[in-house]
Amino acid sequence: MKSLLRLIAAVVVLSALGVGAWSAYRKVEEWKRGEERTVPLAQVIRGDVAFPITAKGSVQGGNSKMLIAPMTGSRELTITQLSKPGELVKEGDVVAQFDTTEESFKLREAEFDLREAEQMVSQATAETAAREEELTAELIVARGELEQARLESRRNPLLAAIVVQQNELMLRDATDRVAKLEKEYPQRKAAARAAVTIQEASLKKAGVMAATAKRNIEMMTLKAPTAGYVNIESNTSSNFFFPGMTFPMFQVGDTVRAGMAVAQIPDFSTWEASVVITEADRGLLAIGQPAQVRALALPGKPLAAKVSNLGGTSGPPWERRFECKLAVVEPSAALRPGMSVRVQILTETMKNALWVPTQAVFESDGRRFAYVSEAGSFVARDVKIVRRGESQVVIEGLAEGTSVALASPDQKDSAKGKQPAGKSSPAARP
Repeated sequence: MKSLLRLIAAVVVLSALGVGAWSAYRKVEEWKRGEERTVPLAQVIRGDVAFPITAKGSVQGGNSKMLIAPMTGSRELTITQLSKPGELVKEGDVVAQFDTTEESFKLREAEFDLREAEQMVSQATAETAAREEELTAELIVARGELEQARLESRRNPLLAAIVVQQNELMLRDATDRVAKLEKEYPQRKAAARAAVTIQEASLKKAGVMAATAKRNIEMMTLKAPTAGYVNIESNTSSNFFFPGMTFPMFQVGDTVRAGMAVAQIPDFSTWEASVVITEADRGLLAIGQPAQVRALALPGKPLAAKVSNLGGTSGPPWERRFECKLAVVEPSAALRPGMSVRVQILTETMKNALWVPTQAVFESDGRRFAYVSEAGSFVARDVKIVRRGESQVVIEGLAEGTSVALASPDQKDSAKGKQPAGKSSPAARP
């Protein structure tokens, strides 16, 4: 019985030792394979290399029709009606309406002044006509008296000397009076008509004021100039501002200054994608370059586009950027204003060039090199960068098919605190 127990115990111990030895062997093998996989490799490839520029942005309808608060003479306008963002409207539909209380009061005042001016013109016209009749009658009477004085003067040879003298005085007075009236008649008639002219000027002024008030009331109703989706603008009327602040969209009850954009209706026949490009890529772009636009909300075939406008550079010195707009050549009916898009602009394609991944080229102390795999070790070889892209680098100095490291072997060794045999750093083996 004791020998059986000893046998069983020996079998259990040997089994445990075997399992432990097997586990240790697997761990060692896995560690070795991990060592081999620590430094990923890539090969120098010859072929056509495209240099795209990718960026994120949003899409908007091109040639947007802006709806702007009218210039009515008021300092601020209050929104009383406003379409919802993204609402589909037809041509002529009301998009925004402003409070017309003040302009309606001005219109009533102008219409009252207009009616009063019309009455004043009628009164002045009647008074002028009466005055002209008086002037005409006065001239006729003076001419009659002159004719009578002449008839009396014909009897002078038959009359006494004193009577003759009286007749001559009467004839002279009548002649002077007629001459004076005939001379002053045009001026006195023009003076009478001046009152009518003054009242007519007041009438025209009242008419202009009434027409202006009507036009202002009409302008305070913003209608859609074309069919499309409404895009409400941000309300930037704020007494304070801080970097990164997001302004809310206009809503009913907000006050708007004259000339501010309240909404826009994009033209869906010409879509535009707006993206921000880094300053380093600015010199690689040109008007008319082909591009692809992918809407994040519309997976599928990318939309063809081309660069249509290059804006000016902006931003702080350490992060210069500029705006780039692309015209979508083949828009989709499912596009909506404000959709996020990813844009890829093809700037240049180099034919039959040697290239490696961007991670394979390293820089140190003004030197550019790659780690070439040779006989189980890595040797730093100088390379010349012909053109650098986002994921590929066209180089000179290495042969096609050469294996290069995608990570620095020195960093791996220093992280482990040792220097493997056969491996070398760029400084040790240039």
